[in-house]
Amino acid sequence: MKTHHAILIVGGGNAGISIASQLLRKDASLDIAIVDGAKKHYYQPAWTLVGGGEFDIQDTEREEASVIPSGATWVQQMVSGFKPDENKITLADGTDLSYDYLIAAPGIQLNWTDIKGLPETLGKNGVCSNYSFKTAPYTWECIQQTKKGKAIFTTPHTPIKCGGAPQKIMYLAADYFRKNKIKTHVEFWSGGTRVFGVEKYELTLKKVIERYGINTQFFVKLDEVDGPNKKAKFMGIGEANKDKEYWVEFDMLHVTPPQSAPDFVKNSPLANAAGWLDVDKHTLQHTKYPNIFGAGDAASLPASRTGAAIRKQAPVVVDNLIAAMQGKLLTTKYHGYSSCPIITGYDKLVLAEFDYDNQPVETFPFDQSKERWSMYQMKKYMLPYLYWNQILTGKM
Repeated sequence: MKTHHAILIVGGGNAGISIASQLLRKDASLDIAIVDGAKKHYYQPAWTLVGGGEFDIQDTEREEASVIPSGATWVQQMVSGFKPDENKITLADGTDLSYDYLIAAPGIQLNWTDIKGLPETLGKNGVCSNYSFKTAPYTWECIQQTKKGKAIFTTPHTPIKCGGAPQKIMYLAADYFRKNKIKTHVEFWSGGTRVFGVEKYELTLKKVIERYGINTQFFVKLDEVDGPNKKAKFMGIGEANKDKEYWVEFDMLHVTPPQSAPDFVKNSPLANAAGWLDVDKHTLQHTKYPNIFGAGDAASLPASRTGAAIRKQAPVVVDNLIAAMQGKLLTTKYHGYSSCPIITGYDKLVLAEFDYDNQPVETFPFDQSKERWSMYQMKKYMLPYLYWNQILTGKM
């Protein structure tokens, strides 16, 4: 195995593959290696639709080998650490690889074990989550099997990938219960302070919550799940309810796990105090190591962690990396664009698009804060096609 590459990309997910493809489209002679031990590649945005019975889970999975761009070397190992002062990374087997330039795009880590009792009961006892390939189909089973009582949907106070996803499945479930005249009460237990951070879209979502009669509880975190007895413990994290315990009974519990940058990022010189990859929020260059760039869910950017955000970050990394290699100034800037296609029911979707300042940055010449059938079709059919055929191949 070759132990040095001009450009090393850590992570073979959306960010890593898109950036590699775009670089090779600009210069096919570049020496690029993608480091990732995963055998499968997933289109995760469709897992919400899987949980709502609208998408086949098998259609979200492909072989990782099929998305590695032609011209790139695939190092089929996980990374265990970074040695930025030596321009090296360490692989899981202890081997070091050296680089001239590094792009860190390792994705986000799901911390299931942070919630007591969750790993033991996930996938049974009505406890489900759309946040993994293995468990998303069980969400649809739970929705269909829930005939009474309470369906609870959680979201943590820590940053998560696709911040709107915990609500999307909640609205699908609420719509299903309503259409089938099932008397199940839906509740949203959130670590956040509000329904959505952009007022224009939040106004619509508040009406959606009212329409379904959803009860909301903010400033709480899920602490423990007792699956066999169908009880969940939440802890208050706000000023008014700090350390207050709430034990809640449920018939269905959809859990969004706490998330963080991967441990090998958190425990490295590349991390900031909060454990995220410390990059400049506009140039995406590391704040300490100028030959390192970062993108995607592990980066310390105050933006939503979505595929749409990565689509705008990738060309910034590509342009600025090439500029750095040529000794030029980094002039391409990322302004925090993110998009959250918020499903509000079957055949209904609000397309939220916004920047670092939580100001709408909309694509279409109509009011995107309105629920639309057309946007739901785009989410279900068009976006998966674009992902596999345009985004991963570096064409957009």
